Order: sequence, then C-alpha cells, then structure tokens
Amino acid sequence: MTLTETKRPAPPPVGRRSAVRGRASGRQWPLVALLAVVSVLTVSPFLLMVVLALSPANEPTVPHRWPDGLTFDNIMTNLTSSGFLTWTVNSFIFSAVSVVVILLTASMAGYAFAKKRFPGRDTLMWAFLATMMVPFQATLIPLFILVSELDGADTFWGLIVPTLANSQAVFLMRQFIRDLPDELFEAAKVDGAPEWRVYLQIVLPLTKPILATLGVFVFLWHWNDFLWPLVVANSDEVRTLTVGLASLRGEEFPQSMEMAAAAISVVPCLVVFFVLQRYLVNSIAMTGLK
Repeated sequence: MTLTETKRPAPPPVGRRSAVRGRASGRQWPLVALLAVVSVLTVSPFLLMVVLALSPANEPTVPHRWPDGLTFDNIMTNLTSSGFLTWTVNSFIFSAVSVVVILLTASMAGYAFAKKRFPGRDTLMWAFLATMMVPFQATLIPLFILVSELDGADTFWGLIVPTLANSQAVFLMRQFIRDLPDELFEAAKVDGAPEWRVYLQIVLPLTKPILATLGVFVFLWHWNDFLWPLVVANSDEVRTLTVGLASLRGEEFPQSMEMAAAAISVVPCLVVFFVLQRYLVNSIAMTGLK
C-alpha cells in the first residue's frame, strides 16, 4: 500500500442502518404530530371562511350545521357590487403606490447609509431606528391634524403619503447592502461610473431578493392596514377594502356575504406571495450563507 492510498471505512450493515433510521424516525414523530396539530389549527379559520363564503345566504350553516349545498352566488354578488370594486381598486392603488415608492426610497437610503461616508451618518441612522420604537397610535392624532390642515383628509395623497416614511424598510436595505462586496463599488468608481449608474446597475440587481421580500411585506402591511384609512378616508371614493368590510358589520348584511368579501380580499395577498416566493427563498438562503 502506498502513502496515497487510504482505507475506506466499511459501510455499516443494512440491518444496522435500518435500525438507525427507525430510531431517528421514532424520535421525530412527536415533532411531526405537533406540526400537524399546529397546521390544522392554522388552516381551520381559512377553511371555515371559505365554507361560509360558499354557503347559501340567509341559511344556517357552520358551526351550527353543514350547508346543504355550496354556491358561488355570494362571490359573484360581491364582484359585481360597485362599492366592493371601488374599495378593492382603492386598496390596490394604496398598496401598489406605497410598494413602489418605499422600495425606491428605502433602497436609495439603504445604499447611502451602507456604502457612503458623510457627517452624522450613524446618528441619523439611530434616529431612524428610534422612530420604530414609537407606536403609531401615539402619532395618529398629530398626523391627522397635519394632513387635515393641508386639505389632505379624504384624498388619495393624504391616504398614501404619510405611510411612505418606513424606517424598518431603510434598516433592512441598509443591512443587506452593507454585506455586498466593496470591490464592486470601487471598481465602478475606477471606471468612472456616476452614482445613478452604480445604483441602477449594481445596487438594484444585487438586492432583488431583499427587494422582493420587502415588497411582499409592504404590500401586506398596506393591504391589511385599517387604522389610518379608517381615520383619513370617509367616502367610498377613497375608502379601502378593510374599512369597507368593517362598515358592513353595521348593516343588515348576511354573514355568508361578509365571508365571501373577506375571502376575495385574501386572494391578492396569496397571488403576491406565490409570485415572489422564489425571491423569498433566495433571500433566506443568501442570509444563511452570509
């Protein structure tokens, strides 16, 4: 035998390997059972909502008894309702505009805080982080007075603009961009690339995973936002879907119709999540590698 030759350990017998796998699976079954119970408890409210949405109107249904038949009449009635369509469009405008503006401003601010050197950079960053500790309810009344004095109450700009300052988005972008190699930016400077080109051709392509992740979060935050739209939007022309659905509770409205409207409101969130799911997984993987 030469020095380069080494002995490979003999593989364990088949029976021993089967016993090891059996012991491992035996130790895992409590965890599997716990995850199954948690999954059922998590999915049950959504299944109940779907069953109620597909139940005939003005008929007793779950939890009292199972419906005699399922129908799409409640969903079609909501989709053809002018008020419901207006609320949905308003929520989409509110969420989509907020996502675009927040991702643009947060990526720019994150790039500046991560890769640029200027006086007061760390102090300003800490000031941004300090705003995350102030509950929104504490600033709700002063913010509404300010928007009202600027004639922004019951308008789209009054609904959207006050929610665009997102310190959490800036912090996440700064943390992600800070881990990017400095050699890329130094090479761009050597080539004479201006700042806008560095931002468009280096920062944005490399931050696609975190942009997608942050985009999903921002969309869900604004789509499900209730307090600020409730305060600032008073008419159906500006009212969002969450506020519109809450207003149905004060009317004589069948429960199945309310559940149908709630089920429809969940669909855009699911679509956004499944479309950007690949980027979410990539973001988690890149975070683990770093």
